[in-house]
Amino acid sequence: MNDLLHPCDALFGHEAARPALPVVDHYCGVEARMRKSLGLQAELGPIFDITLDAEDGAPVGGEAEHALLIAELSMSSANRFGRVGARVHPFGHAAFEADVDTLIAKAGERLAYLMIPKPESADEVARAASFIDATCERHGAPKLPLQVLIETHGALRDVFRIAAHPRIESLSFGLMDFVSAHGGAIPKTAMELPGQFEHPLVVRAKLEIAAAAHAYGKTPSHCVVTEFRDAERLSASARRATREFGYTRMWSIHPDQILPIVDAFAPAADEITEAAELLLAAQAARWAPISFESRLHDRASYRYFWTVLERAARTGRTLPEPAQRAFFPAAPG
Repeated sequence: MNDLLHPCDALFGHEAARPALPVVDHYCGVEARMRKSLGLQAELGPIFDITLDAEDGAPVGGEAEHALLIAELSMSSANRFGRVGARVHPFGHAAFEADVDTLIAKAGERLAYLMIPKPESADEVARAASFIDATCERHGAPKLPLQVLIETHGALRDVFRIAAHPRIESLSFGLMDFVSAHGGAIPKTAMELPGQFEHPLVVRAKLEIAAAAHAYGKTPSHCVVTEFRDAERLSASARRATREFGYTRMWSIHPDQILPIVDAFAPAADEITEAAELLLAAQAARWAPISFESRLHDRASYRYFWTVLERAARTGRTLPEPAQRAFFPAAPG
């Protein structure tokens, strides 16, 4: 019946669905930390992704063995939710093709995505994606979602073209490499707090990446905060990342950062209640315009409030039971 149309069907039609990625991308590359992160994900649930790092996590000369370890962990029972991805070496690096071949051959059916770091252009991203897709086909594995790390001048220049690539689901900002690429013209304070939210060139990069991602329905993922011992500053930074800069996902580099980021990206309880009540009223009106709390609403605002409920679900928030039943029937209450 029309009055029971789900918001995804009633409000978005034939528009491509945005990837519903967890709000935290947790990075780790040392074996002990990778295993600890998998254990934490099993405990907390799939409210965060884990990216196992085959690039910076691999010792020089030990790249092949490290890729095998990542494949082994990805295929193990510790990857309980299938939300483990891997960052490979940059396209053109001697280990790139071997990383891709090992990971797809050994764990292609269990990896959630591959992260492509340090591209110099949109054309380079396209070549890397083509190689990955051909490798998936050669090994009979499904095509893996791809993510891109924007951390060079060329990638920032081409960020809208990169976001437009149909195989890309998310763009991340690589703060440290981006600052270093300026050869000392940007001070090191721009890699710290509050500088990373204030230096004009860094702010420009963050805004360009977020704008490009949203323009093409991709997920923008905010960079690291290195001050991982300061939970209050981390929480404040995560709130700025999502509320002022438009990011819907953020990197974590220490387990203690995960829950503060999840909390910062989650909608408040009153926002969830408002969104649930409004959308249930809209559904009852068969998605026609309605008056709600003395304001007029139509499908444009319905789409916004639907994103609030989606974000609540992704961050493990409790939804009002009628909204849970109506909009997320397969999810646990």
